[in-house]
Amino acid sequence: MQLDPENLLDSLEEHMMKTEDALKNSFAAIRTGKASPALVEGITVEYYGTQTRLRDIAGITAPEPRLLVIQPWDASAVSAIEKAILASNVGITPMSDGRTLKLPIPELSQDRRAALVKQAKSEVEDAKVALRNIRREGNDAAKKAQKDGLLTEDEHKKMLEDIQKLTDRYIAGLDKEFSAKEKELMTV
Repeated sequence: MQLDPENLLDSLEEHMMKTEDALKNSFAAIRTGKASPALVEGITVEYYGTQTRLRDIAGITAPEPRLLVIQPWDASAVSAIEKAILASNVGITPMSDGRTLKLPIPELSQDRRAALVKQAKSEVEDAKVALRNIRREGNDAAKKAQKDGLLTEDEHKKMLEDIQKLTDRYIAGLDKEFSAKEKELMTV
């Protein structure tokens, strides 16, 4: 971490933003009962001996609210894609016609919705822990800067306050993301 006060806050904010973005991407992959390419695009497929993301080897569309269609650019990859989808934990069984895969999205049961909310809550808690770790690193860097004479006592206190405000802002953002996802999941 940079010890320059401005660079330190910018660096911390950048790390916190990455944590928030990772949570948003994770939330996008949680199935809500509506067809969304984000449900499967991150699945890795064994393709010619290498692990490749599904979105890199196939077109994924949602022509209907409860249907995903996967069209591999190489028809020989259909069975590998089908196997990868079954092995992933998305809870969708693909139907193959040899050239494309259709994934009908079933209605979520109340138990499944509750389990998905629990999963989302767990991911939010993990993201909050990551934010607190970033805050701790920032506080340690500020403390070291003060110890090394780069910050006065007042500057150090102000820096700690700024770091806490930044952390609080991002934690509030995570809570807002969770509330939106919970509402989306529980809406039938």
